[in-house]
Amino acid sequence: MQPEVADVVSKLGTKIENLGLNTWQLRTLSAIKKCRTSALGGHIDACDGCGNLTISYNSCRNRHCPKCQGNKREDWIEKRETELLPVPYFHVVFTLPDSINSLAMHQPKIVYDTLFEATWETLQQFGKAKTIQMGMIAVLHTWGQQLSLHPHLHCIVPGGGVTKGGQWQNIRNDGKFLFPVKALSKVFRAKYCAKLKAKEPIQYEQIRQELWKKPWVVFAKKPFGSPKSVVEYLGRYTHKIAISNHRIRNINNQNVVFDYKDYRQNGFKKQMTLTHEEFIRRFSLHILPKRFVKIRHYGFLSNTWKRQKLKLLQEKLKVKVLEKREKKPFLPKCRCCKTGNLHRIAVFDQRGPPAWYLGGSQNPNPCES
Repeated sequence: MQPEVADVVSKLGTKIENLGLNTWQLRTLSAIKKCRTSALGGHIDACDGCGNLTISYNSCRNRHCPKCQGNKREDWIEKRETELLPVPYFHVVFTLPDSINSLAMHQPKIVYDTLFEATWETLQQFGKAKTIQMGMIAVLHTWGQQLSLHPHLHCIVPGGGVTKGGQWQNIRNDGKFLFPVKALSKVFRAKYCAKLKAKEPIQYEQIRQELWKKPWVVFAKKPFGSPKSVVEYLGRYTHKIAISNHRIRNINNQNVVFDYKDYRQNGFKKQMTLTHEEFIRRFSLHILPKRFVKIRHYGFLSNTWKRQKLKLLQEKLKVKVLEKREKKPFLPKCRCCKTGNLHRIAVFDQRGPPAWYLGGSQNPNPCES
């Protein structure tokens, strides 16, 4: 069986209380541990083809759980597909320096909120110089490949904006360039530091020299090939978590072994070994504060703007608007016969399946006969 983050939490047991985690982090880890186990109850499904009965346990639906992101990601992407424009889109990454990490551990909401604010205000400033209202979708990632703290924003930025008259205007006619990254970096650093100084003046003074010591990193990739490739990109990044289960190679009584890419060596694949305690400590660094919004929409991509004006802009750009598809009920396929659909016939809580199921009245597995 594939080793999981939940297995590490289980092996730690009560030792997890000695890691100095807050109550929200402990509650999140507890949910991950219980995900798709009898602790959360479940349901019994019957196949409309072969008649086989199967038990499925409920998922925890926690946004940090490696097993609960698939459906959320697909739903989110489906909504974004109806909002695409026939314009160039860029992937821009705004990264905080590691001198901010200590403050991020103790005041994550302030550090991450300020990252969103400074990033958008930076892009707005450059957009105003072109007399356009820009738009942005920003996704917060807080991790590096080794589970270290590495806060950065992945941003989808259309290569233009809306004029005061409601017309679309590209930043450049060739659509191959957004803004100079060195200029973006300087403005981004100045805005972030000014905001942090206003919010946390004492902490800011303690790290001020480090914050201004090195250039900050803003990375802009080439424009996407098509609006469709924007959607594919969003699918990879929007609902990622610190580490997926498929990267975990082995868990023994002391250590966890997992894969990572070393980007200092062109993404060369390596393995890292950490104790259970260190693995969970690092994983917990990326459990976001309660109700923290990690995907945000700005400018003409904000919810308010889209509700009022998006359809009009799409009409001006001659976009064939995709209507939202009516959601059909999801019917999983039977693992037994592979062709029939599973239908829910009973639910149960943490006390377990009903007596009639445990009593042996369930159908024998017809696929094995």
